[in-house]
Amino acid sequence: MTRLDWVSRAGGPVRGDIAVPGDKSVSHRALMFGAIAEGTTHIRGFLEGEDTRATAAILGKLGVRFDTPAPGERVVHGVGLHGLRGTTEPLDCGNAGTGMRLLAGLLAGQGFDATLVGDASLSGRPMRRVTDPLGQMGAQIDTHDGKPPLRIHGGRPLKGITYHSPVASAQIKSALLLAGLYAEGTTEVIEPHPTRDYTESMLKAFGWPIEYSPGKAKVQGGHALRAVDVDVPADFSSAAFFIVAACVVPGSALRLKGVGLNPRRTGLLAALELMGADIAVENERHSGGEAIADLVVRHRPLHGVALPLDIVPDMIDEFPALFVAAACAEGMTTIRGAAELRVKESDRIATMANGLKACGVMIDELPDGAMIRGGPIGGGSVDSHGDHRIAMSFAIAGLVATAPITIGDCANVATSFPGFVELANGVGFNLGPALPP
Repeated sequence: MTRLDWVSRAGGPVRGDIAVPGDKSVSHRALMFGAIAEGTTHIRGFLEGEDTRATAAILGKLGVRFDTPAPGERVVHGVGLHGLRGTTEPLDCGNAGTGMRLLAGLLAGQGFDATLVGDASLSGRPMRRVTDPLGQMGAQIDTHDGKPPLRIHGGRPLKGITYHSPVASAQIKSALLLAGLYAEGTTEVIEPHPTRDYTESMLKAFGWPIEYSPGKAKVQGGHALRAVDVDVPADFSSAAFFIVAACVVPGSALRLKGVGLNPRRTGLLAALELMGADIAVENERHSGGEAIADLVVRHRPLHGVALPLDIVPDMIDEFPALFVAAACAEGMTTIRGAAELRVKESDRIATMANGLKACGVMIDELPDGAMIRGGPIGGGSVDSHGDHRIAMSFAIAGLVATAPITIGDCANVATSFPGFVELANGVGFNLGPALPP
């Protein structure tokens, strides 16, 4: 991937009515469930990002046919639970940790061998949290010291287990539930804290019997998935950057349309409201089992808080943006209980702390979070380490900084948010490519 650097400069108020791209988590799952369902699934609002396209390409290599009537749409011609076909080619997940972990569960129950690979960033991310419990079910998955590539041996009969997950992770839960579709008996996942229930609600929508409640999910093997149409809501994690920008830039008033508000996903709203943000939820409705609404965000000065531990798992992907909000708030913001951030696309605690320090922000890094004292943000150069959420977060910081912020290694933004720069500049950002030295 060609290296891309950005420069973010002070801009005007963040204003307008926008729709951010479709939810990545829902898009991944709709592809997978549509692929192994009986019948044809029509997906609308599909995220046209590199991560989701990588998942579609993998399923295509396994014998699933897709049509693309228009951008943001996919028609999935399901092959049924046992209709996937093996290939000797490596299956490239790119930068998609969600894709790799969920596909590990899906492929563990197949009759053929498969190898999942990823880019340099994904190849450094831990996979034992998924491969170990899949091994308890009977799967055989070889790793490189617990990291990709994943070599999945086919033809291994799976048996259901009850798994008490040591960490709250929707990806772990989803991988085991997908394997549970192919397992003998009952597969149950019990979490230390409830995580997003996209997989559970989509299994139910596709007609698979499932029992679930916050923190627990249980499926039995031996049933079938029946194709349904899926309307993908706007991705809350993508909306998060605009929510924070409108909160911190004086004079801002922004409407974000049709945002998915799964309660296990929206901890950022609770955090910002504790900090004094002005966020209104309007036009609430449901689609495909998911809550959707418009969010109207207006600037209001923020103040620091000690973030409650119970909302941390519900905003794990939004922390880079919250770090910027904290840097703009009056007083101290303390974040604890977020050690999971250290094993994302980058070590997000260290990467955000180093970047904010480079821009003059007072921040103390903690093993599981940070203490951030709000104040002026200066200009500087930061390295996103190829992490799309870090890059977009510092784009927000540049809006309110006293001098330009150069953000290094931004090409991976296209993996989750195609068109971010154009959409951002359309509502008041001042973001462009950095000129070569």
